[in-house]
Amino acid sequence: MKKTVLTFGLISGLVISVLMGGSLLLADRIGSGHSMALGYTIMVASFLPIYFGIRSYRDNTLAGQISLGRAFACGILISFVATACYVIMWEVLYFNFMPHFMDSYFAAQIHNVQSAGLDSATTAAQVAAIQHSQQLYQNPIVNMAYTFMEPLPVGFLITLISAALLRRKVPAPSNSFADAPIA
Repeated sequence: MKKTVLTFGLISGLVISVLMGGSLLLADRIGSGHSMALGYTIMVASFLPIYFGIRSYRDNTLAGQISLGRAFACGILISFVATACYVIMWEVLYFNFMPHFMDSYFAAQIHNVQSAGLDSATTAAQVAAIQHSQQLYQNPIVNMAYTFMEPLPVGFLITLISAALLRRKVPAPSNSFADAPIA
């Protein structure tokens, strides 16, 4: 399973990293709402190799049969490899080329809270929580944890669907006398 996981995980990781890097160039032009939709579309497309990885593992290693659990394990491992590639790409881009990228994101969140018409105590509490998150995000470990949580649910969903579609049970042995050879 290791070879399948690494092969398809790295393919998926390469696709998600390149597409995520390219989409960051468009982020300012298309706005935050469309940028989020584009991001999740990229994630879904990038996790499609999970399906092909599970199928390859089933057909080439397990003689065409795989349980739901084993298919899920293969798929989630592929997802972890791809997500790790995504996190590495984001960390390199964020800390080396775009250290203020998230400042505009947090500023937009604060603006949305302030313009929501909430009472002043609620607004102040929500703004303080956003500012606290902004401070936490500067820590590379916290940044990596947040970034890891972005694509993982999408990978989990694609894995679950793929495992369900690709599972094949071992045929039960027949106990009938009609199947027994005549001596």
